[in-house]
Amino acid sequence: MAATRCPVAAPSRPTPPPKGVGSNVRHVVLGDLSFRTWYPSYYPEELVGREIEKLYVCQWCFKYCRDIVPFAAHRKLCHARSEPPAGQLIYSKDEYTIYEVDGEEDQLFSQNLSLFAKLFLDNKSVFYDVASFNYYLLVHNAPNDSISNAEQERRQIIGFFSKEKMSWDNNNLACILVFPPWQRRGLGKILMGISYELSRLEGRIGGPEKPLSELGRMGYLKFWQARVASAILAVKSKTALSVDEVAEACWMLAEDVVSAIEAMGVLGARRADGSFVVSKGRVREWVALNKVDLTPPVDEEGFADDYLVEEE
Repeated sequence: MAATRCPVAAPSRPTPPPKGVGSNVRHVVLGDLSFRTWYPSYYPEELVGREIEKLYVCQWCFKYCRDIVPFAAHRKLCHARSEPPAGQLIYSKDEYTIYEVDGEEDQLFSQNLSLFAKLFLDNKSVFYDVASFNYYLLVHNAPNDSISNAEQERRQIIGFFSKEKMSWDNNNLACILVFPPWQRRGLGKILMGISYELSRLEGRIGGPEKPLSELGRMGYLKFWQARVASAILAVKSKTALSVDEVAEACWMLAEDVVSAIEAMGVLGARRADGSFVVSKGRVREWVALNKVDLTPPVDEEGFADDYLVEEE
């Protein structure tokens, strides 16, 4: 099957594409699923063409082809079909697992994944220089009583986020995507939660790369609000906390904490030193009024024992 030469649960109804946006690939077939794309990607024109109605993408390795016959042949022989996803298993909880992929070690996979993701991301353009990034794959593992009895057939990569290995801005996430057939299930919270757990394990307060897209900001605000509320209400010895105290408890940037509490409408008075106070009582009222589920999307105990050792 044609591929880039170098670099970069039952599905639900796919999220509709943004209006007024065209793509050089109109539809993509991922394994057995076909759905519309949202944005152009940088697939080589000599391999894919300037415009194509349908592009076939392997659900295991993300290699691609414009014709169904070589695509079907590849799927039967794909080495990734009978193996776990690329990279290292770092997290497992219920039906979902997270694999960490080094962009330098698995360059072709990372490039093909990035090219596929660009079909649904408007403002990301890193596809060939993947060596400086790690990729965190969200994998759904169907129950053993599912229709398919083969383990590899029950395993599906349904999203990911990327993260710079060395970020001077302490970004804990560069881009994030849950594939359209699996959107609207709250799965983005798992990826966001993993990114902040990585910040905690690394001992560095961080946040996503800015600026966020409109949809990205909406998703993050909802995640931040629940995270901030949970951290504030978990403190039993105080009736109010400063923004900096909340940021340290959440491993979040202070500016992101402020965005969350302003959106919640719970920002309190300013102290003499210029810091703001957040009232636990107002947070508790906000949680009850909005019926917010404060269950953490990521379980700390789900991380593999041999993954990152927390710094002393």
